[in-house]
Amino acid sequence: MGNKLTNDDFKLALNEIGERAVIASRKLAIMSSQEKDDCLEAMAEAILREKDYILRENQRDLENGVANGMSQAMLDRLRLNEARVAAMAEGLRQVARLEDPVGITLSNTVRPNGLEIKKVSVPIGVIAIIYEARPNVTVDAAALCLKSGNAVILRGGSESIHSNLALAHCLTRACIDAGIEEAVVQVLPWTDRRAVQVMLKMDAYIDLVIPRGGESLIRAVMEESTIPVIKHYKGVCNIFVDKSCDQEMAVKLIENAKCQRPGVCNAAETLLIHKDIAAVFAPKIAAALLARQVELRGDDAFRSFAPQAIPATEDDWGEEYLALVLAVRVVDDLDAAIAHINRYGSKHSDLIISDLPESVAKFMAQVDSSTVYVNASTRFTDGYEFGMGAEIGISTDKLHARGPMGPKELTIYKYQVYGNGQIRT
Repeated sequence: MGNKLTNDDFKLALNEIGERAVIASRKLAIMSSQEKDDCLEAMAEAILREKDYILRENQRDLENGVANGMSQAMLDRLRLNEARVAAMAEGLRQVARLEDPVGITLSNTVRPNGLEIKKVSVPIGVIAIIYEARPNVTVDAAALCLKSGNAVILRGGSESIHSNLALAHCLTRACIDAGIEEAVVQVLPWTDRRAVQVMLKMDAYIDLVIPRGGESLIRAVMEESTIPVIKHYKGVCNIFVDKSCDQEMAVKLIENAKCQRPGVCNAAETLLIHKDIAAVFAPKIAAALLARQVELRGDDAFRSFAPQAIPATEDDWGEEYLALVLAVRVVDDLDAAIAHINRYGSKHSDLIISDLPESVAKFMAQVDSSTVYVNASTRFTDGYEFGMGAEIGISTDKLHARGPMGPKELTIYKYQVYGNGQIRT
């Protein structure tokens, strides 16, 4: 379909989509919490009702992915099953149960001249989401944008086009049934990249762009967009095993962070071990991970204790493998671990395993990441696990939002000023 359209065709069609989104966002911004929540419940019911249809369309995408040589990590992100469909529906219901983030008075000040100044949360407006592979983003984005009063324009990757259109059909049908403007959720039906290039210049209609996918996608969006972007380039998550800790717990946490689902951005990619325990802990963790088919890439110190590891290169310390591969380094102390993480990490999620309060406090204060853990797997960096119902993405930026982004992170604020005739002199 997209190959038959000219650039002017895309501009015309996308401007119409943008205009409809703006109109829908203005209606949505004044809807009651109950109206929005009823629509979310209707979306959940529609997805469960159309489960077989969604899975059939997803199978088409999976077959195309295999034929096109898609990696196992990407296939895992693309794949839907009954459990994942049920999780999407439950995510919609969890979002419905959350507090409405719109209309909250964030501060209220009365000036000496009697002016009352309220700072009140409001929707951002129209949000565009550009993403790869994961069909669940279609549902998560629709849910969170609806809850926060924003219209959303969704553009998934070509590899998930059938899954996304099937889900979009369910979502828009639910909006119509609930009496809500269907243009609050719009999915672009084209796989042609020119559609994205046009959309990224639509600052007259779109207020925010959130890309979710590989680093190349996100950098391309950053380079082309005239619209503000919230992003994270990649998830290089680090684990530091301190000189004093529960080593059995450390093995369990590292196995979970690396192996439970290696193809996601909150999986561990680098392990740092304090030199004081390396002689004991390095062989122990190497044996556990090798038994889980993890490829270890280590520095000379680690390889002296775990000769099965292959030599690590400088590039390994900043690599997001998204696979059963782990880079391992022995460090002199806590300061060296923090310096490594702040240099090579991606400001996503980092963990210290320690029972030393002073080490924990220093790590938490000095590691410059959106989410910092003590004695818990990095795999919890997720909107669902954080009680947001779902997430629109995980931001490693420092402006507006950081970490998993739920409904509250999709609002901004305005000042409402009440007077009774005050003039400035």
